Amino acid sequence: MICVSFLLLSCVKLLLIPAYRSTDFEVHRNWLAITSNLPIDKWYYEDTSQWTLDYPPLFAWFEYFLSRIGYWFDPQMLVLNNHNYASFKTILFQRLSVILTDAIFAYGSYRCSQIFRKSWKSQAVLPLLLLTNVGLLLVDHIHFQYNGIMFGFLLLSCANLFQANYLSGAFWFLVLLNFKHIYLYIAPAYFIYLLRNYCITSRNLSIKNVITGFSVRNTIYLGSTVILVFAVTFVPFVGHINQVMSRLFPFKRGLCHAYWAPNFWAIYNVADKVLFMLGKKIGLAVSEEVAAMTGGLVQEFSHAVLPSITPLATMLITIVFMLPALMKLWFAGNNPVQFVRCIILCALTSFMFGWHVHEKAILMAIIPFSIISIMESGDAKVFLILSTVGQYSLLPLLFPQALLLIKLILYVLYCSYAFYSMSNLYPFYVCKFNLPLLNMLESMYIFGLIPLFLYDHFLHYSITLRTYPFLPLLLTSVYCSIGIVYSWLKYYIYFLTKCDAKHKI
Repeated sequence: MICVSFLLLSCVKLLLIPAYRSTDFEVHRNWLAITSNLPIDKWYYEDTSQWTLDYPPLFAWFEYFLSRIGYWFDPQMLVLNNHNYASFKTILFQRLSVILTDAIFAYGSYRCSQIFRKSWKSQAVLPLLLLTNVGLLLVDHIHFQYNGIMFGFLLLSCANLFQANYLSGAFWFLVLLNFKHIYLYIAPAYFIYLLRNYCITSRNLSIKNVITGFSVRNTIYLGSTVILVFAVTFVPFVGHINQVMSRLFPFKRGLCHAYWAPNFWAIYNVADKVLFMLGKKIGLAVSEEVAAMTGGLVQEFSHAVLPSITPLATMLITIVFMLPALMKLWFAGNNPVQFVRCIILCALTSFMFGWHVHEKAILMAIIPFSIISIMESGDAKVFLILSTVGQYSLLPLLFPQALLLIKLILYVLYCSYAFYSMSNLYPFYVCKFNLPLLNMLESMYIFGLIPLFLYDHFLHYSITLRTYPFLPLLLTSVYCSIGIVYSWLKYYIYFLTKCDAKHKI
């Protein structure tokens, strides 16, 4: 089934080759040129283009490998000064590279689906939820990125940990981390789970048993795996490691991305703007210059009324809100289902409170959530809300009007399948007056996406509010942030209070 689905979806992706491409297409073309033409000690210094290399070295090696193949398609794509070069052969090569590397995502989906020994429905639902994920399809195959191969590594890691293959699970996560460092956000869950179940062999958590049950051999094996992967990745760059780190962690960027990711800071920014406007009405003195920095969709550096947020503050807030989930994971012991739940919460927490979060990062929670959605109705309920709202928030990335119909059809088809499949898996939680598994308020909120969509794409351009071009994005960000904050809170409470029993898989 996986093979057939992958082949059919690949045909759909081939049809999208001529579609709109974001600036990320030029980003990756430029990285092909950098890694192809320059010695490795220049890769992270090259800045003739604004799209400098800012992914970890293992991804840079991946680009280098692709450039060796790309030369046979069109060598002009590898010329450093050919900025915005996009011949048909270049487009074909880069699109095909994403499609073919999705085979790793398909294999990861297969491995995850094989670990479940529930009903045939579960084994049929999970592969389709993963392979047809509309957010991944839109971001990778229209907008243009390589998220599929990286989520493939994540699925392979999770599948191995479900089967207690701890070193293999750790290895695939380390590969993922050295492909894209944003996955540092879920690294704490890996650290706790591997320490608790691989490095400490005792199931009793008394201090004496933890000390006597500590496995030096297993710790050496795990440490050697970590050192090996990082050595292969970073040793060639050790002479200029500071330059590499400055590219990977550019904290000079603002609190929010140009299009506010639908998280806590989107609500915080709007609250600041509202308080500023109220303050002006009642005569409070507020700097217009400071307030302008939070107007529209600029990168955020300071706020007018509420305290301005620094990178350190976001890091501390994120860590604090991760700690309860990590503590619960520690006491859960050898429970891979709880581990994946903790990954989801770590990803969501970082999305909620992280610095300069991109809206695409919501997929870090949605993809692993697909695995857990077939476990219990409590998981499925939150998954449906988060998946529906989180992937709606990605639609503005494809802003050309010509893409309106295709993104709407793909989105509606995926959401319809998600609700339909969950209603079949959990028929006792279906109410004919609400959406499957959701209560009345949750259903009303989801249906609220319809008028939001109509306003964003039609009404805004036919009324006087067109003088505020940022308003559709702002409304989308704030409305979706409400659903994502709600999903985070609801799932956190569910994880801490109701998820204790081990599950048969």
